[in-house]
Amino acid sequence: MAVPQQDRNLAEWMTAYGPGLRRFFRRRAHDADVDDLVQDVFVRLQAAQLSTPIDNVERYLFTTARNVLISRYRSQAARSAFLHDEFEESLEIADQLSPERIAIGQQEYLRVVEAISKLPPRAREAFQLHRFENLTYQAIAQRMGISKESVKELMHRAIVRLAEAMEADA
Repeated sequence: MAVPQQDRNLAEWMTAYGPGLRRFFRRRAHDADVDDLVQDVFVRLQAAQLSTPIDNVERYLFTTARNVLISRYRSQAARSAFLHDEFEESLEIADQLSPERIAIGQQEYLRVVEAISKLPPRAREAFQLHRFENLTYQAIAQRMGISKESVKELMHRAIVRLAEAMEADA
């Protein structure tokens, strides 16, 4: 089965220009979005089904990349505006902080602190390092002199015990 010329060109262009497009997007977007943006460029190129040959492929691809980025920013801005309006509406609905709500919050806080203090020492240490000092499991493992898997197990135990303690008090 013969591969159509357009598909062959597209595959060659993906190989030749894909890394450059990734660098282009890495400087302008979140790393998590880079592959999606590169794919959008080639999807647009394939969808265009051009009848005339492209004289300067690189310029065409990077112009398309710029347009993909602009489209992404516009859609994110629109989504952000929608979420902002939705958030403001939910603020109006939320209860005001009453003395009763403040007292309940303080009681919940004390229950959580007590539950954390009752954790086994190593589980408590791992939990505090992760949740309060924002350390990764790898950093905790190095600090505690244990494996990353052991840290995962300690965190699992800590979270299960905290959940059980909070359910028992409720």
